[in-house]
Amino acid sequence: MSRGPFEVSNPQGQGFGASPSFIDVLAQSRGDTGPQGGGTPAGPTVVTAHGTTILGLKFSDGVVMAGDRRATEGYSIADERIEKVFSADEYSAVSIAGAAGQATEMVRLFQVELEHYEKVEGERLSLEGKANRLAQMIRQNFPMALQGLVVVPLFGGYDERRGLGRLFRYDATGGRWEEEDFSATGSGGKPAKGTLKKRWRPGLTRQEAVRAAVEALRDASEEDVATGGPDPVRGIWPSVKVITGEGVQEISEAEVRSEFEGLVAEDR
Repeated sequence: MSRGPFEVSNPQGQGFGASPSFIDVLAQSRGDTGPQGGGTPAGPTVVTAHGTTILGLKFSDGVVMAGDRRATEGYSIADERIEKVFSADEYSAVSIAGAAGQATEMVRLFQVELEHYEKVEGERLSLEGKANRLAQMIRQNFPMALQGLVVVPLFGGYDERRGLGRLFRYDATGGRWEEEDFSATGSGGKPAKGTLKKRWRPGLTRQEAVRAAVEALRDASEEDVATGGPDPVRGIWPSVKVITGEGVQEISEAEVRSEFEGLVAEDR
């Protein structure tokens, strides 16, 4: 029988290292069932920092993931330089919207989970397996989501087996869907998606995809007060990562600025 992506590969192993799931290792070491075993926490809803707009789109060689830099607390700006796009491993990235602290911790645990799996199994988890594992982690966070700590990421990567980029979106319950072309979520997701719908086409080049991402975040910031747009005066630019067969590459602020200035020139 074939094993699932997180099934123990060494039936003889009795130690914690026998499981390729780092979360299972933690649960065994604590003697509990992990986050999924808890009920809805009691107490009042607290005001926390929230990440706002993130997006992803496919292009000819892979996937572009991007996010603005603003976090809000109610009607206040909590941070203007928060990071929302993270490398999950060498060939995938995850971007976060929702409760910023909860989402960042989930990303860190996800990164460790993928690294642990590779060390135990001796190979990387498939892109499909990574997307499924992230869905499980979001589902485990559902009791916290009921308290307002919602985490809704986007996940994208380069599928080495298929030789192409793939993009996945989620809901707060852990539901997972694969996108054919592009997606955007967060408070500015609707205007961002409108721009991507206008700009996206099959066979986009890397530069065209990066420019479309920057334009979508700029347009979102003009429609949504919680989304921070490019700010040339203070040097605040969206976070953009490109994932191809060569791995995850962070786009420099200089390149993002160049694409923004190109948009301004087009408008003029």
